Amino acid sequence: MTEKGKRFSYKKLIIIVVILAVLGTLYALADRYLIEHVQVIVKDNAGHIQTTATTTAAAITPQYDDWNYNDGQVKIAVKQVETGSGEDKITYFVADVQLADTSRLATAFAKNAYGTNIVETTSSIASNHHAILAINGDYYGFRNDGVLIRNGELYRDEPARTGLALYQDGSMKSYDEAQTDPKTLLANGVIDTFSFGPVLISNGVTTEDFGVVAIDKNMGNRDIQNANPRTGLGMIAPNHYVFIVVDGRSPGYSRGMTLTEFADTFKALGCTEAYNLDGGGSSTMYFMGRVLNNPQGKGHERAISDILYITGQEQ
Repeated sequence: MTEKGKRFSYKKLIIIVVILAVLGTLYALADRYLIEHVQVIVKDNAGHIQTTATTTAAAITPQYDDWNYNDGQVKIAVKQVETGSGEDKITYFVADVQLADTSRLATAFAKNAYGTNIVETTSSIASNHHAILAINGDYYGFRNDGVLIRNGELYRDEPARTGLALYQDGSMKSYDEAQTDPKTLLANGVIDTFSFGPVLISNGVTTEDFGVVAIDKNMGNRDIQNANPRTGLGMIAPNHYVFIVVDGRSPGYSRGMTLTEFADTFKALGCTEAYNLDGGGSSTMYFMGRVLNNPQGKGHERAISDILYITGQEQ
């Protein structure tokens, strides 16, 4: 082979190696963020815990309208709140939820499956589970760490941050994942955990300095303290919750809230505990068959991994 031919063959080899490397990288990215990997199939409509608590409220024929629901065991009052004006206007939705016990509080995975890159919209998951009210969860499938207990089952034990635990007695508390054994959580009555954050209120004390808060170690990691769409859960007393979804990134309609503003909102509503869930384009509130807020500022829901919801009587 001539010297020119050798150089040509060497260049072809380099091109092939580069192409293979690019294809390998693209596949790795698709495998991490796009290709579904189902690890556990969850039995349809079995995703809630039957409480051992004694229900004191008798079930009645549900009374409801576009903003309220009451069946004697579940009472929900939802309202849209607007503050400020112009570029400083904020629009958010508050659901005051009072339960007789935790049997009607549940979580659900997209497509009833635990794994990675398994997603559906909040409204689709909620509808499939006959939810009265639902909000997006922590988008567990976007990361591979955190402690994940759902409906009393442990799915992942990779401590990474401060998590939120929901208990069978209707209480909720934040906890350090690295300092807590999931088996102890289960033994103490934890039915669900969320791994996102940060903690907004703990034991009645509002977090004052969020500093630079970065939730994810993978793609999308950034400071989330600035005004953004938000989803959060608060507790006034056991079995008395506050769900809040804030719209954002829509000047003139809603700029979103900072973490400090979000914490102060829960505090003003009487919450003694509050925790920040996945926000941004994921933030969605569903009630009685419709999405109340304006996801992504375009009325377009992002497909996510999981929801927190209130079940109907037929559940």
